[in-house]
Amino acid sequence: MQMTPKVKEILGWYEGETPGVKGSLARLLMHGRLAGTGKLVILPVDQGYEHGPARSFAANPAAYDPRYLYELAIEAGLSGYAAPLGMLEAGADSFAGQVPTILKVNSANSLAAGVADQAVHGSVKDALRLGCVAIGFTIYPGSDACYAMMEELRELTLEAKSHGLAVVTWSYPRGGHVSKDGETALDIVAYAAHMAALMGANIIKVKPPSDVLDLPAAKKVYEAQDIDRSTLAARIRHVMQASFAGRRLVVFSGGEAKDTAGVLNEIRQIRDGGGSGSIIGRNSFQRPKADALALLDQAIKIYLNEA
Repeated sequence: MQMTPKVKEILGWYEGETPGVKGSLARLLMHGRLAGTGKLVILPVDQGYEHGPARSFAANPAAYDPRYLYELAIEAGLSGYAAPLGMLEAGADSFAGQVPTILKVNSANSLAAGVADQAVHGSVKDALRLGCVAIGFTIYPGSDACYAMMEELRELTLEAKSHGLAVVTWSYPRGGHVSKDGETALDIVAYAAHMAALMGANIIKVKPPSDVLDLPAAKKVYEAQDIDRSTLAARIRHVMQASFAGRRLVVFSGGEAKDTAGVLNEIRQIRDGGGSGSIIGRNSFQRPKADALALLDQAIKIYLNEA
C-alpha cells in the first residue's frame, strides 16, 4: 500500500529515529480501516494482570481465549493489538502478519500492596521473536518508584529502537503529590503526556482528562493563562499541545466500562480535540463479539468523520 501524505507527515515528526522505527510506526498507521488517516484504534488486553481473570473476562467468557482477542482486533479492522507475552504467544503463529502487535512488557497486579510499581516481564527479544512493531511500558509519575520505572524505560527504549521497534508509553500518574481525583486532572494528564514525550515515546497513552486542576502551582498558571478546560475536546487539545505541540501520537484509554453512548461521545470529543485515537480494552472485549464489533465500527467511523 502506498503511504499517504498524512502518514509521511507524521513520520517526519520523529526526527532522529531510524528507518526501522519509522517503518514500525508506518505498519501501525497503514493498517486496518484507519490506514493512512493518521488515526489509530488499538485493542489493549493487559487488564488480566492488574484486575484478575474474572474481573476482566467473566462478562464475556469467550475473551478468556487469547485467540478470540486476535480475531476481534482483526475482524474489527483495528490498527493494532497490545498484550503481555503469554497472550501474544498463544496466537502469534496462527495470526502472524494479520494485525500489528505491541508487546506490553511490564504490569502491576491487585495482590500486591505498597508503592505503585510494575514488574518487567517481557523483553525486546520477545517482541522481535513474536514479530511485534513495538513494546509497551507503563510509568507511574508521582509514585515513589517512578524514577526506577523511568530508568527501566530508558534502557528498554534504547534497546527497542536500536532494533527498529517503536515504543508506546502508558503514562499514568499516581502517588506522591497526586490526589486520587488528580490522576485524571487536566494539569496532571498533560504533565504525564509531556514526560512520556520527553522520554522518547513514539506513541503516548494517557487517560482522558477531567476539568480538575490538582497541583496548586499549576492551577495558578492555568487560571492566569485562561487555559480552556470547559469541554473534553478542549482538554484533549491541551494534552496534544503538551505533547510537543501535537507532534507526537497520543491515544486515549477507554477506562472503566461505560454504556455505548458514553464511549462514543468520549471518542467524538477525542477526535474534535485533535487526539490521535483510542485504545479501547474493557469497553470492547467485555461485550459479546457482535456488540464489540458494532462499537468498534462506530468508533472507527467517528475517526473517519462518518459518524
